[in-house]
Amino acid sequence: MLLFLQGMQEGIVYRSTGSWYSVKAGSKFYQCRIKGKIRLQGIKSTNPVAVGDRIHFEPDPKQPEQGVIHEILDRKNYIIRRSVNLSKQTHIIAANIDQAFLLVTVNNPVTTYTFIDRFLAAAAAYRIPVVLLFNKIDSYSNEEQQTLEKMQAIYTAIGYETHFISALEKEGIGDLKQAMNGKVSMFSGHSGVGKSTLANAISPELQLKTASVSTAHAQGQHTTTFAEMFDLDSGIRIIDTPGIRGFGVVDMSPTELADYFLEFLSLQESCKFHNCLHVEEPDCAIKAAVENGAIATSRYTSYLQLLEEDTPYRK
Repeated sequence: MLLFLQGMQEGIVYRSTGSWYSVKAGSKFYQCRIKGKIRLQGIKSTNPVAVGDRIHFEPDPKQPEQGVIHEILDRKNYIIRRSVNLSKQTHIIAANIDQAFLLVTVNNPVTTYTFIDRFLAAAAAYRIPVVLLFNKIDSYSNEEQQTLEKMQAIYTAIGYETHFISALEKEGIGDLKQAMNGKVSMFSGHSGVGKSTLANAISPELQLKTASVSTAHAQGQHTTTFAEMFDLDSGIRIIDTPGIRGFGVVDMSPTELADYFLEFLSLQESCKFHNCLHVEEPDCAIKAAVENGAIATSRYTSYLQLLEEDTPYRK
């Protein structure tokens, strides 16, 4: 009650540029700043307010198109990664996400198994369903197509939903758009994998800026500088995110990391030790599954890298 007496409104953050936030309340947008320092319990983040956040803000009576954010409402979920420049801090990519679409390409640029696995583990930790979109199928050689099919087979076997698409040629877009109806969907991946092109294919009126991949370094050009949410028809909301070169996961203890590798879950109950880290312990069901091909070697390698890098464990 006090919030409304003070002129507070509830809105959703659609764009974050670091110091200013574009907030939508009803059909109107406000440019808002944060009042003082908003600290989130247990999170040391470079950006306390993220795209997708529901917030309380107070419009400026002198400048009605501006406002001040006073409070972040409880989040359903969010996805977070280690900050690029401040390794001890984290960066919240987006919040209140119904599903994430990770765009994968085997060339121009190359998406590695390690990158995919890091993203999937982080999404699983924050309860965000992920769909893998293998993009640019119109441009691959026969050898690259075989690599793509091998990659898809690994993640399909685990249980992830996967699709072959060409955002440029609008192949496979119809089913995706139907799956987005009434949901908030986040697009993620390296720069140059086609996130903005896909958004334009789904909704041509967006006319998001796109750029070709640099031939010198086979890396995408950063056309999206800040995360931004867009409203489409059929109740679709998409969050277009900046390209991510690396994905450092955070806040995972050694004993819980395996829980975010979905194919490990049912097998690790058969390990001899209940706190097995699946590295040097005897009678480990996970290591046995890797040896007999039930778990892909690439997945186990990603797990070991994360265990070494992001937890106190050391070999």
